[in-house]
Amino acid sequence: MSQAINGVGTIFQRWSGSAWAHIAEIKSIDGPNKTRDTIETTNLDTTGGYKTFIASFRDGGTVQLSMNFTRATYELMDDDFASEVLRNYEIVLPDSEVTSIEFEGLVTELGLSITTGDVVSAPVTIKVSGAPVMNSGSGSN
Repeated sequence: MSQAINGVGTIFQRWSGSAWAHIAEIKSIDGPNKTRDTIETTNLDTTGGYKTFIASFRDGGTVQLSMNFTRATYELMDDDFASEVLRNYEIVLPDSEVTSIEFEGLVTELGLSITTGDVVSAPVTIKVSGAPVMNSGSGSN
């Protein structure tokens, strides 16, 4: 039997300074998409015809949100976009362990998409600063 979970019930939150504030109308969350740089170490003694590498810096990546437009959430994300200060965000999954992923980030893109026959949406990109942290049983939702 699969232990996969459905994404319905996932919560996206922002730290307000005293508590986690739920960000409503999120349709999808993509990320954090972490990456790692490498440093090439190939030298004249390298054998086998393959380049060699060592690990370098890791990048926490980005988190992309697709939100239904509401004035309140758009203004909140716009405030974060205008801010020079890192904000704390949290993704809480609907699994039995209450898995959460916390990260600091900066809103780097805030859009508005208006099309005929569909809801007005607001795509958001958040650049993660530092390492995203996975927790279990946070109970923060």
